Amino acid sequence: MAEKKINPALKQALELGPTVVFFLLYLRIKDEVYVIGSTEYSGFIAATVIFVPILLVAMGVLWALTGKLSRIQVFTAFMVIFFGALTAWFNDERFFKMKTTIVNGLFAVLLGLGLLRGKSLLQWVMGEMIPMEHEGWMILTRRLALGFAALAIANEVIWRTMSTDAWVKIETFGFPLALFLYLWLQIVSLQSYVIEPEGEDG
Repeated sequence: MAEKKINPALKQALELGPTVVFFLLYLRIKDEVYVIGSTEYSGFIAATVIFVPILLVAMGVLWALTGKLSRIQVFTAFMVIFFGALTAWFNDERFFKMKTTIVNGLFAVLLGLGLLRGKSLLQWVMGEMIPMEHEGWMILTRRLALGFAALAIANEVIWRTMSTDAWVKIETFGFPLALFLYLWLQIVSLQSYVIEPEGEDG
């Protein structure tokens, strides 16, 4: 099914909004303790549990409006649900913090396995958005595999050595910004591999 076009600002709000809501909610209730049954839950865990349905609703609205969700969006949502459930079940915030390590680590491994087979899984995911020669995709895939590995390692260091407050801020703003800038720099550096639409002059 072809993706329907919607207002770019609305699309961005649906994609990024749940994470921002999680951040604001965490700031609001981080010092609270909630008792359910005989178990105490911290504000962080409560915010994590609330974040899951917010993300699902946002993705449902995005799918209803566009008729399409990317493979990365679906995978990320699955990981959020899975690790959010583990966090609540075991009442242990470490599960949700490790999610970022595992997601980025899996991306690095999957891209690396594709490279070993002489293929770019990144091209399979993003090929429609960025028309580029195969060699360019291979270079970009190698660099992003290293980038995801670096993010996985950075997350492990940060959540194990820094406060929850610091981790939430870096997870919400630092990692996405770093990945965006890194991806943008790579695409700019690989402009010579980009395939121009037919009929356009250089």
